[in-house]
Amino acid sequence: METTITLQDLLTKIRKRWFLVLSCAVIASAVAAIISYYLLTPIYQAETQILVNQKSSNIEQYQWAQNNETDLRLINTYNVIIKSPVILSKVIEKLELDKTSDSLAEQITVSSANDSQVVNIIVMDKQASKAVKISNTLADVFKKEIPILMNVDNIETLSVAKLTDNPKPVKPNKLLNIISATVGGLMVGIILAFLLELLDTRFKSEQEIKEILNLPVVGLVGVIADPNISMKSRRVRRN
Repeated sequence: METTITLQDLLTKIRKRWFLVLSCAVIASAVAAIISYYLLTPIYQAETQILVNQKSSNIEQYQWAQNNETDLRLINTYNVIIKSPVILSKVIEKLELDKTSDSLAEQITVSSANDSQVVNIIVMDKQASKAVKISNTLADVFKKEIPILMNVDNIETLSVAKLTDNPKPVKPNKLLNIISATVGGLMVGIILAFLLELLDTRFKSEQEIKEILNLPVVGLVGVIADPNISMKSRRVRRN
């Protein structure tokens, strides 16, 4: 006979094993807190903004829109050049970094908003001061090298990365890690509780016998006391 499990039945099964569900959530959150606070290395972020234009010249006013459109198309090219070995090798040499161009490129994110000539250079590093130095040096090297590589010499720095007194890491997000682990622990606990209830094939009530075996209950047997235990208790009382 097929049986259907309702939401109320599911909640009842989970409620029976609430301690298991709660334990999984507590253990998961505790593990996430230990990993986030003591094992994961903090990562700091620094950002520098630059404005890139084409090489300035004496052009007529009607040519401005065409040149501006060309600038926007070249932004993606500039983004690639910033992370190229040509630029990064000079940054490594200038700062005397013990890194390769490829490893340094993994720490750098270059982006620009839609229809914007502003380029954002974001650097992440284990040390806040080093992230600031790399970000600003990368912008300076790009400004010096891009006129040689392309017909561009009008680059302005809009904002430089600065080191604050109490820099805050952007990674790991400790609170988010703990919340995610707690939710995950709850889900694992609920699944385990549900599986344990499904694997438990014992009859727990006369109602289950009616539903599963489709047989009427003709009587109930109460708890039978062990006669040996009663005899021993009598002997103890007599003594």
